[in-house]
Amino acid sequence: MVLAVMRKSINPVLRGVSWFYIWFFRGTPVYTQLVFWGLFAVLIPRIGIGIPFTSIEFWSVDSQSVITAFNAAWLGLVLNEAAYLAEIVRAGLEAVDPGQTEAAKALGMKRSLIMRRIVLPQAMRIIIPPTGNEFIGMLKTTSLVNAVPFTLELQFATTAIATRLYKPIPLLIVACIWYLVITSILMIIQSRLEKHFGKGFDARPAGARGKQTPLPGKTEGEPQDDINKQNEATFAGMNA
Repeated sequence: MVLAVMRKSINPVLRGVSWFYIWFFRGTPVYTQLVFWGLFAVLIPRIGIGIPFTSIEFWSVDSQSVITAFNAAWLGLVLNEAAYLAEIVRAGLEAVDPGQTEAAKALGMKRSLIMRRIVLPQAMRIIIPPTGNEFIGMLKTTSLVNAVPFTLELQFATTAIATRLYKPIPLLIVACIWYLVITSILMIIQSRLEKHFGKGFDARPAGARGKQTPLPGKTEGEPQDDINKQNEATFAGMNA
């Protein structure tokens, strides 16, 4: 969300930072990023705060105690996924009619209030479907965290068990079943969210809801008997 708002900012610095982040993380393989985070403690042994080019240091900590295998795994996945989600959110925000924003400004609403009350509620119905797909895709991408290496991941664990038991196929089936179960739960959540944020945006034509187009001179909601009488008169005239 922050990256998407930065992309739409009038500040060129914020736009540039957001563009560079999205360009870098979308342009490099997630496996390479995970390898980098796995080797972070080797590249930077200590993380500290101090005065550059001096020996003065206010605070420091061993990198290996901070960037553990688990932290490296989720950092790599989250930072990569944020770049894709930023573009999804930006597309959703831009899909909202800009005239509504202008009308809200004319009423004296602040930009933050316009975003929270006007733009986001309408953009969410566009953002939710691709976001759900991205989350499901990221779930399956977790099988790549063995590059860190993170040994508690589902695919890695089942492969290790299969190696000990010499039964790779049954364990692969077990892994697939678990992935399907988790994916199904995410799909149900996505469906519920789509229904929630899609309220009031029913695009079905009037005929699909059982309503008839009123005759000339009639308005919607007039008694159906008048329409039936008009139809009967027309039919009688054709048979005369």
